Amino acid sequence: MSGARNHSRAVTHPPTTDPPAAGGGAESGAVTGGMVAGMNHHFEIKVQGGKLVVVDVRTDNDTISELQLSGDFFLEPDAALDAINAAASGVSVDEDAGALTARFDAALTPFGEDLALHGFSTGDVAVAVRRAITGATDFTDHSWEIINPGPLPTPVNVALDDLLLAQVASGQRGPTLRIWDWIDRATVIGSFQSYANEINDDAVREHGVTVVRRISGGGAMFMEGGNCITYSLYAPESLVAGLSYEQSYEYLDRWVIAALRLHGVDAWYVPINDITSTGGKIGGAAQKRRGGAVLHHVTMSYDIDADMMTQVLRIGKVKIADKGLRSAKKRVDPLRRQTGATRREIIATLEDTFGARYAAVEASLSDDDLAAAENLVAQKYGTQEWTRRIP
Repeated sequence: MSGARNHSRAVTHPPTTDPPAAGGGAESGAVTGGMVAGMNHHFEIKVQGGKLVVVDVRTDNDTISELQLSGDFFLEPDAALDAINAAASGVSVDEDAGALTARFDAALTPFGEDLALHGFSTGDVAVAVRRAITGATDFTDHSWEIINPGPLPTPVNVALDDLLLAQVASGQRGPTLRIWDWIDRATVIGSFQSYANEINDDAVREHGVTVVRRISGGGAMFMEGGNCITYSLYAPESLVAGLSYEQSYEYLDRWVIAALRLHGVDAWYVPINDITSTGGKIGGAAQKRRGGAVLHHVTMSYDIDADMMTQVLRIGKVKIADKGLRSAKKRVDPLRRQTGATRREIIATLEDTFGARYAAVEASLSDDDLAAAENLVAQKYGTQEWTRRIP
């Protein structure tokens, strides 16, 4: 039941009565004594490798009054459907997916060996309920743009994450996918990393490396022109509403996993934020949430000079083992080795896959955008005060 991994893909549809609210969840109701009563919520997820799970949830004030589960899954015996629906009655709207899953599991326990769920799990139902109640949206509920501005200095690339996140949060820009490119040699460290613990200053000077601190957490990235594939997503936070932090990482990169499989790469997510494959670790992700918007960015290794990376970064033995650098390999090249494709070909597949799935259109940065990013570099991302804010 709850042990199945949730590989759901969320799709939100309009309600059968009133049009959807901006968040995408179907809601209708009346305001009574300052409280909203009789709200209806609708959400659908397609379980990866499984079936469609549809929930229609009615809430009254702060509790779930009714759940109707449907879909093209298989469930035995028939009475199990009524048990799942009944288990949600009277539950607080704030109860998380884990607690909901436990309730559904407990309700199904009396069926014993007669119980069979195929194509979904109780965890999938719980996530769908949470997504419905929180007014979540799906990728397909938004109009997406893809920006690939070509090579930019790494500090400008990092500053653009700050700028575009703010633009999406303020409504100046719609949801956007941006592909990074650069020709310099740089190391981008996480917002909360210690400069001295992560960076070898002697090697930085010797190899002409630019060190930049980004706004998201996570670990350091060693980046030479052509050795990585990096992209950023900027979206309303409703896109990940109802998902746990770990679930949001996997959900936001499902399209990437699909794109990599077109190149023959069998890839999957390892919580919290690593993308790995049968051929080894490929990359990692990081997020920053601010002002009702989410930044999610990923760097995947294409063909990295491991010797130089380990000179520039102070990587401990445990982290070296995790990165697959146990041997004295000259390069870390999971995507080049596993695909045989050029970096440009893989990026084209990423853009094509995202565009086809979500009807995304090509766009560009304005001169004002670039000027604003360069100003952020001058004021923040190019300063020692920011770069060494954690010495």
